[in-house]
Amino acid sequence: MITIAIEKKLNAYHGQQLLQVNRQFESGSITKIYGPSGVGKTTFLKVVAGLLMPEKGSIVVDSVTWFNADAKINLPAQKRNTGFVFQQYALFPNMTVRQHLEYATDDELWIKRLLLLGKLDALEQCKPEYLSGGQQQRLAILRALATKPKLLLMDEPFSALDYKMKTELIAELQALFKELDTTTFIVSHYPHELDGLTDEVLSFE
Repeated sequence: MITIAIEKKLNAYHGQQLLQVNRQFESGSITKIYGPSGVGKTTFLKVVAGLLMPEKGSIVVDSVTWFNADAKINLPAQKRNTGFVFQQYALFPNMTVRQHLEYATDDELWIKRLLLLGKLDALEQCKPEYLSGGQQQRLAILRALATKPKLLLMDEPFSALDYKMKTELIAELQALFKELDTTTFIVSHYPHELDGLTDEVLSFE
């Protein structure tokens, strides 16, 4: 169970706004997050990951307190065991596809499985500059999965994929999330693209 009750100030183009979330999420569930630009969807993911700190509230994951403003508890991002798929991919330009995964895990069988999952097995020695946008996006997803995270945060993870690739990948990811019992938050500008994948919806107005 993940319990999130936070408040975070946002500096929006039309003035300051307040991001407020007070929800519980079942372990292993997949939550679709959507809403207009500037309402705090990406900020919410970064707060959960420990990359940003809210002004108020708490985050408790499986009875472990990750953040509590009153108690001044803030578990470092590297100790939260989250996988993060950034909207701009955040790949390392000097690393090959394989090196991106090896940086996160030394489990060779898992690396091979991920490469096949993302259809990047024939490109494992390529650096990001030689990959298409869709291939880079798939690599970002694989890297986030490499540590077998208990919590996976995905920011527009399918935006560069064509319909066929997106459909195939979502189906395979759905099975993988269930296998790993990974709780997943997915931000999307297109809520219907995740129909059939998600269990819960978090709408930011």
